[in-house]
Amino acid sequence: MIDLKHIIKAYRTGKVEFQALKGIDLKVEKGEYIAIVGPSGSGKSTLMNIIGCLDIPSRGEYLLDQQPVNTFSSNQLADIRNKKIGFVFQAFNLLPYATAYENVEMPLLFAGMKGRKRKNRILEVLSQVGLADKIDNKPTEMSGGEMQRVAIARALANEPEIILADEPTGNLDSKSGTEIVNIFDDLWKAGKTVIMITHDLSLAQKTERIVKLKDGLIDNNGNLA
Repeated sequence: MIDLKHIIKAYRTGKVEFQALKGIDLKVEKGEYIAIVGPSGSGKSTLMNIIGCLDIPSRGEYLLDQQPVNTFSSNQLADIRNKKIGFVFQAFNLLPYATAYENVEMPLLFAGMKGRKRKNRILEVLSQVGLADKIDNKPTEMSGGEMQRVAIARALANEPEIILADEPTGNLDSKSGTEIVNIFDDLWKAGKTVIMITHDLSLAQKTERIVKLKDGLIDNNGNLA
């Protein structure tokens, strides 16, 4: 499904080039559940942005379902982000003055889903994450765990094949964090490909496979099956 071949991501300031990723080779098969771990500055966020088609590599090749992402137009990349990949972020990234229903509705509007079908899908995914009774609540009326569940429902709205989660429990207490991890476990068991970016090894060890980054490279001593 995901095949990264010698991915380099470089940033240039004047004549100086800094490489955030220095040649990443990584394959993720359909239905895998993996964690990408590493300290600050290891390249986790940069790698997440490339996998999620939020950014493109400076050099190397990214194949997504055997298609070369490097050659896609901005519209094609946006379509992938909307329909193929569901994003869950540490900061939730919810619209603060919109209800849970309206937050989940956003990607469906972009995808052009109409009327009754859209409403049914919103209610379905909010029920899936245990928030059927919170559809009219705004983020300011919810706990952190509830906000993250709305974010997961939004990520699931267009039935993506891949769930990409960036420090999904970073702003949560341990009880709420456990509930969120259980949702990811259920999504994986239902056939989703789940990729979690985290600095928390105890969280990473709940996945099938750990990929450890260090200084922009995969640390083979930390790449645990």
